[in-house]
Amino acid sequence: MISIDALRDFVLALPDVEERRTWGKPTFRVRGRMFVTLDPAAPAATCKASHEEQAALLASDPETFAFPAYVGHHGWIRVRLDRVTAEEMRELATEAWRRTAPKRLVRRFDGSTGSDS
Repeated sequence: MISIDALRDFVLALPDVEERRTWGKPTFRVRGRMFVTLDPAAPAATCKASHEEQAALLASDPETFAFPAYVGHHGWIRVRLDRVTAEEMRELATEAWRRTAPKRLVRRFDGSTGSDS
């Protein structure tokens, strides 16, 4: 499980991320492009993913992962924060950031964290 506040803090610590309120909910963007949204009432998050990752997550645990309205057809995934581990949610958010951030920024981030991905 991960709290809304812990997820917000984690996402805001990624390079060049800003929080904007859109559709009455917190959204997170890297250089103006959205990659994570929060639904504090649920509590849940929606994050950008590939269609393959979306299909695998939906098949693996439909109680935790769902096809979100409006953006699901683009590969996004809805995640129940009370059912996902903090580590898994941080990984999903980081991968969503990677899909959205400019390649140069991702390379710089990878170099600073020693990541091989």
